[in-house]
Amino acid sequence: MKKSAKTAIDETDRDLFRQAVADALPLPRHDRVLRTQDAPPPYPVQSHLDELAALEESLSAEWTAEDWLDTGDEPNFLRAGMSRQVLRKLRSGSWVIQDQLDLHGLDRHQAREALAGFLAHCVRRGVRCVRVIHGKGLGSKNREPVLKTRVKHWLTQRAEVLAYCQARPVDGGSGALVVLLAA
Repeated sequence: MKKSAKTAIDETDRDLFRQAVADALPLPRHDRVLRTQDAPPPYPVQSHLDELAALEESLSAEWTAEDWLDTGDEPNFLRAGMSRQVLRKLRSGSWVIQDQLDLHGLDRHQAREALAGFLAHCVRRGVRCVRVIHGKGLGSKNREPVLKTRVKHWLTQRAEVLAYCQARPVDGGSGALVVLLAA
């Protein structure tokens, strides 16, 4: 008895459903493939254009008296043949930081491998400006930065590094470097 009552309800429900969708039409068919994975993030076209303009301007600009003045003891590096304008613009934050590597907690061997891999990955992706966080050494023995000097040295050895400078305070200050990579 239960079984027949259940069947009667099912038939009633089916009839009601058929009446409700009697006017429905199938959706038009498109020959499109549905995405099975997430789309890549949008490419920041305007940021890229701004960076290209800043690089072009810095490479073609004349030297000014301000360029001759050094800003102090902040670490910086400029590849031979590059205009000092490049370094000045890097210091001022004209370049958009597109990626970063945090070396906190790594020993010098791990840090060197991580830095090399990170730079190679950035060059393959066309990333031009990155931040490398080496830390201030507050957690190190004698509270001295272990990686700070080494990272600066490693960066100067890399052909893809055009310039670097100490990050602005808002970007990490003396615990980080902003690095400009070759295109």
